[in-house]
Parts: sequence; structure tokens; C-alpha cells
Amino acid sequence: MNQEVAQGLMPILLLVVMLVVFYFMLIRPQQKKDKAVKKMLSELKVGDRITTIGGIYGRIISIRDDILTIEIGADKTKMVIARWAVRSLDETPTGSENDLI
Repeated sequence: MNQEVAQGLMPILLLVVMLVVFYFMLIRPQQKKDKAVKKMLSELKVGDRITTIGGIYGRIISIRDDILTIEIGADKTKMVIARWAVRSLDETPTGSENDLI
């Protein structure tokens, strides 16, 4: 009788183990990444150098709610984008005025 119970529980146990592995390999890392992106977006400030999801490099010159105004290119063209369109914050120094962006 014990062997029959063990054979019946084995598929259930295997399913539980697969769900736990799935959680720790896929779901949890994605939640951490989402949390880091939300934090980065909420901490944007004037003067930060960013890259948009469209691949545009620029510097934030104005923030109003969820609307950012950025300067791009050597001629300092202004562009208005949504906050969610920022892909990453660039870690380059902002002191040089002769930068390409």
C-alpha cells in the first residue's frame, strides 16, 4: 500500500519541484529587474545622460511629471519624450560641454 501511495505522490511532487525551480529561475529575477527599472525611472533628474528605447542618446534638461525634455546631438536639438521611454541611465560624466551628446 505504501508503494502505491508513493507512486501516486511522485508526479505531484515533481510538479511542485518544477514550479519552485520555474519561480526562482524566471519569475523572481524578472521581478527584481522590474523593481530596478522603476527605481531608475523615479530617480531621473535634470542633467542625467540617458538612452531611450529607440536608441537615442541625450541629456535631460527638463522634467514635468512623466514628460522629459532632452537635448540630443551637437546642435542640442530638444526632444520631448515620456519617462517610460528611457531604457537606461548612462554613467558618463556630465561636466564636458564638448561631448557629442
